[in-house]
Amino acid sequence: MWFERNLRYDPWLITGVLALTGLGIVMIYSTSSITAQWTLHGQSTFFLKRQLISAALGIMIMFAAMHLNHEKLAHFAWPGLIVSALLLIAVLAPGIGMEVKGGQRWIRFMGFGVQPSEVARLALVLFLAFSLTKKQDRIKSFKYGFLPYILVSGMLMGLIFMEPDMGGAITIGAIMMIMLFVAGARVPYILGSIALAIPAMFYFMASEEYRWLRVMAWINPWDHLRDAGWQLVQSLLAFGSGGVLGVGLGEGRQKLFYLPDAHTDFILSVIGEELGFIGVMAVLALFTMVVVRGGIIAMRASSTFGAFLAFGISAMIGVPAAINMMVVMGLLPTKGLVLPFVSYGGSALVIYLAAVGVLLNVSAKMYRTR
Repeated sequence: MWFERNLRYDPWLITGVLALTGLGIVMIYSTSSITAQWTLHGQSTFFLKRQLISAALGIMIMFAAMHLNHEKLAHFAWPGLIVSALLLIAVLAPGIGMEVKGGQRWIRFMGFGVQPSEVARLALVLFLAFSLTKKQDRIKSFKYGFLPYILVSGMLMGLIFMEPDMGGAITIGAIMMIMLFVAGARVPYILGSIALAIPAMFYFMASEEYRWLRVMAWINPWDHLRDAGWQLVQSLLAFGSGGVLGVGLGEGRQKLFYLPDAHTDFILSVIGEELGFIGVMAVLALFTMVVVRGGIIAMRASSTFGAFLAFGISAMIGVPAAINMMVVMGLLPTKGLVLPFVSYGGSALVIYLAAVGVLLNVSAKMYRTR
């Protein structure tokens, strides 16, 4: 049976995801209304309207996915992987991919930008869940249980890196390693791959001046206040200005042309300024609740495929959320990763909500088997 009715879903997961999405809508209007008013011909609600449309679409898909038997998704593991790879290739083609700030990461579709790397994350999670379920007896083997996944993920990472999107490529790699670890792959293989990846990352960072400047700005942003360190400095000033309770919703100053991309990559900085330490901790608590509930759903899943799928979706949410938070607080060099559910970004929001719908269906099987 493809669709199921009268199921019971995890209430904590639904609450956490909808709370983050609602907070995101409020903060996107707060961070973007004034800049949009000045730069988009008086359209102060430009970003708000687009995010509301994406949220409505994403929530409809989430509720549909809640009733879709997740076991049937195994049929789409290979097709999904192939389609995502083709989209990543297409976005690099002249005339198809949209170039924004030096990166070619979006494809224009029906007036909206679709980011293939977001599709690739969910497709990889689905493929890994399907394949790891079938290879449980060979997961300890390097040839059959480790190397094939390195090659598949490496292909996706290479295409994403060419956009260029180093943060997105790292996220793909991290999700793969988490799923392999959970599946029981040998830890020395995982640690060895990470050890080999570190010099490669260092080389790629040093090979482009703008990437190396980001690293130098991360080490000491105040020495690069007028160039690569500007965004991080403004982010830190936003957190410092907010204090414990914040300056008040809508009253922040860093979003007024001081902090670039305030409604996307650095929206948590504005939350810190306007809602203070309390607001940031609330966001952290909501993400912790979502990821922890995802882990509990995985451990109580009724099938191995459902367990791997739940672990993968939890990693898909938790990894970019952790990286984004660490970046805006100066704990990692600047990367172009949005904060799931909260940052502005239509395709990302729809994909995340769709993934949560699948996770909720896994949770329904958990309640059924109690």
